Formats: sequence, C-alpha cells, structure tokens
Amino acid sequence: RSVLTGLKGQQKKLTAAVASGERARAQAEYDLLASRLDKAAKRGIVHKNLANRRKSRGAKAAAGVVQRAKPKPDRQDQLT
Repeated sequence: RSVLTGLKGQQKKLTAAVASGERARAQAEYDLLASRLDKAAKRGIVHKNLANRRKSRGAKAAAGVVQRAKPKPDRQDQLT
C-alpha cells in the first residue's frame, strides 16, 4: 500500500509541476515517477501495462510544458 500511495503522490507532484510551467521541475518529477513505476511493476505491485500507460501519459504531460510556455497569438491581435 505504501508503494501505491507513493505513486499517487508522485503523480500529483508531476501534475503540479506541469501546471506551474517549470520545464526542468516537470522533467525531474517525471523521471522519478517513471523510476518508481518501473520498480513497482518489477516487484509485481502494479501491472506492467499500467506502469507503461502512466509513464506515457506522464511523458506527454511533461513534454506539453514547452508548448504552453509559448502561447499562440490571438487572431484578433493579428487583425488589428
């Protein structure tokens, strides 16, 4: 149970880092999450597919921080 609780907490830390827009922090939190998921899957605490799915979603979220840092200009701004 403590491993599962730790995984949930790490996922929340990653989500908070992505929301804050800090790319380096988000990447560090993702690396830690991926490591913990791999260890949990290796020990049989979570299924390997669950670990891979969460790692994939976490990587996608961490990569999205870069895109959010540069917002697209509004069309209205271009017209005026």
